[in-house]
Parts: sequence; structure tokens; C-alpha cells
Amino acid sequence: MNSMSTTGPIRVAAIPKHYLQFTVRTYTRSMASAGLRYSNPPLVKKCYDQPTGKRFISSTPQSQIKDYFPPPDAPKIVEVKTAWAHPVYSEEEMRAVTVGHREAKNWSDWVALGSVRLLRWGMDLVTGYKHPAPGQEDIKKFQMTEKEWLRRFVFLESVAGVPGMVGGMLRHLRSLRRMKRDNGWIETLLEEAYNERMHLLTFLKMAEPGWFMRLMVLGAQGVFFNGFFLSYLISPRTCHRFVGYLEEEAVLTYTRAIKDLESGRLPHWEKLEAPEIAVKYWKMPEGNRTMKDLLLYVRADEAKHREVNHTLGNLKQAVDVNPFAVEWKDPSKPHPGKGIKHLKTTGWEREEVV
Repeated sequence: MNSMSTTGPIRVAAIPKHYLQFTVRTYTRSMASAGLRYSNPPLVKKCYDQPTGKRFISSTPQSQIKDYFPPPDAPKIVEVKTAWAHPVYSEEEMRAVTVGHREAKNWSDWVALGSVRLLRWGMDLVTGYKHPAPGQEDIKKFQMTEKEWLRRFVFLESVAGVPGMVGGMLRHLRSLRRMKRDNGWIETLLEEAYNERMHLLTFLKMAEPGWFMRLMVLGAQGVFFNGFFLSYLISPRTCHRFVGYLEEEAVLTYTRAIKDLESGRLPHWEKLEAPEIAVKYWKMPEGNRTMKDLLLYVRADEAKHREVNHTLGNLKQAVDVNPFAVEWKDPSKPHPGKGIKHLKTTGWEREEVV
């Protein structure tokens, strides 16, 4: 017999409507932000260190923020050196980076642009991002907190490191299979993937992804890797144009984050220092190691990837030399290079570099 039938009448106290609304709203917000946990206490100290007369006790074990890349357990080794030293950017060069867009000129460009727009829609949905129209930045539904920005950065960079690795891998195998040189493409593509991974590792020093974010990254990376792999086999030119358009969106994202920081919408980042891994990788000078400086460096990298991939998309994939890995006869003229001194928003045309 059901045990409920043996008990007396149960009287349920009415729950006030305003309390129910508060409970539902709080639960919804907590689930939406469950994908990320801060690993830097100052970011959340002011938000949650409210004085109360209660002592909250929980039997749930507290998660410990682990270091995603601790130093190697090797007493004889001081540091692991990288094969790709990052070029030094000046503050003037980084501030000169602008949002830009290359117009689609053929069916290949339109396929790439449409794919990026679809990917952008999915990324916005997962990260809760809504891009405001000009003049609507102060509307509440468009405002982003520090935690929400970090969630978007982590998701974006975990996916952005895929194209360079896939392209470099396929070109490496093609070079071995055909027993011919690759003309400098492999190194540039692998270096791009490494750079995007350094972006991710830097942001992971500031926040630890939760189970929801890990699941989303796993699914997105699995689908994106295989899709890009097959697409690169079919049309490398379209894939490079796709990455160029994707980096346009990345520049737009970081530009808005910088504007939010400069306008005072992200108060916890105003005096936040960049992680040590970022200081060493970008060779950040003394006095220019804040969160704002970090975002300027990352945006400059994304702008460089935008230029590189739009340029590679303009070349003949099987025969042309990678213009970012060569020594020019006349260095006094503007040419493609590893730095951002002569950065071109829409890439270099083939006639300019071949």
C-alpha cells in the first residue's frame, strides 16, 4: 500500500508569489553560469563577499581549482622553451587594429561566410552572447559581466585552435605523399594553432570551465574538427576564407570587450594584472600588464590571423609560396610578415605578393 494513504491529511503552506519568482530566477541564472568557475578570487570577491550573520555549512565537497599546466616535475629543468617566439607588438600598432570585413566575391566566399554566420549563431547561443546595435550597449540585455566574457573567450579559443592544426596536418601529409616541398604553409598554420592555444591557456589561468562548458567544448571540437578536415580536403581556399571571416568575428568580440572595459562596465578587470604566462609569451613590458593590455594583445593576434587566412585564401593552394614565411628582395617596401606593422584587414591580394 502506498505509504501516503496511511497518513493524515497534509496541509501545504502557500508560498508567496514573489518568493517563488525569486527562486526560479535564481536557479535559472545559476544554471546559465554553471559553465565557468573563477580561478582568480579578486574577480568575484566584491560580488559575493557580503557580510551576513549566518554561517553556511555544506557537506558537498568544495572543488579545488587545479592548475591546467603546472611546471614539469623535473628538478633539472627550469622551463620548457617554445619553438615559436611571439613577435613584439607596440602599443600604437595594437591600438591601430580595427574591425573590418572582406566582401564575398564568389560562391566559395559565400559558402565560407554563410558557414561562419551559422557557427557564430551557435556560439552566441551557447555562451549567452547578444551583440548590440550601435547605441544600444547600455541596454541591460546586451551587457556582459566579466564571468560571461571569460566563458565566451574560453569557448571561442578552444575552437579557434582547430583550423590551423588541421590545415598544417593535411599539408604535412600531402608533402610527404607527393614528396614535394610545402613552400612554407605548414609552419605558419601550426604556429597559428599554437597561438590560439596560448590564448586558451591564458584565460584558463583566470577561470576553470565547469561540466557544462567542458561538454559543449567537447561536442563543438569533435564536430568542428571532422567537418573542417573534410572541407579542407575538398577546398582549402574556402577553408582559409572561412577562417578569415571567423577571425573577423573574433576581432569584433575582443573590440567590444575592450570598449566595455574602457567604459567602466567591467570594474573587476580595471586593475587586474595579466597572468604570468601571458607576460612571458607576449613579452609584455613593465607597466603594460593589465587585463586591458592582455585583450589588446589577443585582439592583435586575431587580426593577424584574419590577414593571414584572407591572404592564403587569395593564393593558388598547390603552387604559391606562403608570403608570411619568406625573405623579400626589397624589405623597404610594405610586405606581409609575422608582425602587425603592415596589417591589412582584408588580406593581401595575390598580385601583391606573388
